[in-house]
Amino acid sequence: MSTNEESAVPEEVVVESAQAPVAPPVVQIPPKPTVDQFGNEISPKSRLAAALLAWFLGVIGIHRFYVGKVGTGILMILTLGGLGIWVLIDFIVILVGSFKDKEGRLLVNWS
Repeated sequence: MSTNEESAVPEEVVVESAQAPVAPPVVQIPPKPTVDQFGNEISPKSRLAAALLAWFLGVIGIHRFYVGKVGTGILMILTLGGLGIWVLIDFIVILVGSFKDKEGRLLVNWS
């Protein structure tokens, strides 16, 4: 064998792509609705947050403070959430989707 054959370096193979790299598609997230199907305004507050606050801290009315109902929040502190009955009713109303904030807007959005 000749020394040229042993020391030969293989040539690099270059593969040219016919297309340029494509960026991933942009996913459009729809905005949160601001009105319901009847034209009533929807609260920007989260129903999930209100439900969790009612479940864990409802006896002291934290969920009422969250939606801006300070007066009834103070009453819940003084009555320990109506001895638990008021809190239970509020929790159910929040889960059903009929709970309203201070301006009378429904808490609909879970996020």
